[in-house]
Amino acid sequence: SAIVGTLVALSIIALVLSLVRVEDVALPPTVKYGMVFDAGSSHTSLFMYEWDSDKENNTGVVSQTLSCDVQGQGISSYASDPPAAGNSLRDCLDKALQVVPAGKHRDVLVYLGATAGMRLLREQNSSAAEQVLAEVAKTMQEYPVAFKGAQILTGEEEGAYGWITINYLLDSFTKYSPKAHTWLHPEAANIFGALDLGGASTQITFMPEGSALRESEASEFTLYGYSYNIYTHSYLCYGQNEMLQRLAKELIVVRGSFHHPCYPKGYNETVWLPSLRASPCTDGSDPRLPRSHSSVTLEGRGSASGCLAALRKLFNFSACGQSQDCSFDGVYQPPLRGQFIAFSAFYYNFKFLNLTEGQPLAMVREAIEGLCTRSWEDLSSSYPKESPKRLPKYCANANYILTLLLDAYRFNESSWNNIFFQMKVGSTDVGWTLGYMLNLTNMVPAEAPARLKGHRPSLWAAAITFIILTLVLGLAALLL
Repeated sequence: SAIVGTLVALSIIALVLSLVRVEDVALPPTVKYGMVFDAGSSHTSLFMYEWDSDKENNTGVVSQTLSCDVQGQGISSYASDPPAAGNSLRDCLDKALQVVPAGKHRDVLVYLGATAGMRLLREQNSSAAEQVLAEVAKTMQEYPVAFKGAQILTGEEEGAYGWITINYLLDSFTKYSPKAHTWLHPEAANIFGALDLGGASTQITFMPEGSALRESEASEFTLYGYSYNIYTHSYLCYGQNEMLQRLAKELIVVRGSFHHPCYPKGYNETVWLPSLRASPCTDGSDPRLPRSHSSVTLEGRGSASGCLAALRKLFNFSACGQSQDCSFDGVYQPPLRGQFIAFSAFYYNFKFLNLTEGQPLAMVREAIEGLCTRSWEDLSSSYPKESPKRLPKYCANANYILTLLLDAYRFNESSWNNIFFQMKVGSTDVGWTLGYMLNLTNMVPAEAPARLKGHRPSLWAAAITFIILTLVLGLAALLL
């Protein structure tokens, strides 16, 4: 009878287990990591991003977890010593990998994007540019990461990715709804334009009225299930460092003058003439450039009006004629639309001027003029912590920005208030790297959520309880 009782109990257990419904239980999404090196003309920075593997409408919800400034100049400066370009990245790579769990190092996506400095080097010496990128790749491949390549971005890519970054950070593409516990596309989203000023190039990117955008000039992106047609253009040689070199050439070679209207009185700068032949931006083949290995000294004059006049000569405004859809140098640009975020050198120069958002253009001009008339002795004593290399150039940079925004890009008294000078949104840096990472997450296949076979907790608990009771009764029957 005990044996029969045990068999009956086991049969009942099997019956109960067969009735318990098996369900798929989704595990939490895994975290993915990505690193992007921004190899600019004057320096390199590393940004680390992370996002959940289950993406929102095929685009990752990415956040910045670390930034690191690489010591030294941009990688284009290592043309004569390419291995040094790769070695310069090691400290930041080591620092970034410390924030990633060791078991995930081999899954970290690593990219390097080089911008205008390398674009200029490629124009001047393509083999040297290739060697620098090869050495960078060689260094990356020594690390246990998923290195995806080092490439030179086009100016239009740089502009477009900066535009993506800004609108992502300002919730123009998607916004989290606490009530719905999901990400929603904002209705009537406010799409911002992007203004970027680097050392060797400048970019303008915005979404114009549909009918105003030529199809041949449009760049299309699909983010979070929505398509965007934008206008973007990059002006190589119009970054602030190359502008200063071109201005020096204009003063020395064209005017034959050693007086610099943008530098403060009492400040002298020695210009090594062969340096003016080193960049394609100053047209090293110009026969007017002296061939000798000599130098000249430029004396500061501190003239805001003279500075503006000299800077305007760097632009070819006459190439546009009477066209209203043209910026300068004969380049097509549709009418401006909406608000713009001005970052990088735009932001840093206006931060030095201590200007606040929404100040009238007249006050901005007044602040710049006041800066330009200050002597070098006054400036250097007032800003002892400021770099002595940057300090004398703020007058030139600020006047250049005014010329670029007002005369070239065609902002005016009223639309000036649509420009916001900003470098961070929350804890995230504004720049092209986050937009680059966001765009690349569209190319990374979405992981299907990992699933385990599981039972409904209530039924499983009941089944376990029944099994234990049955076993106890069976053992009791055997003992009796």
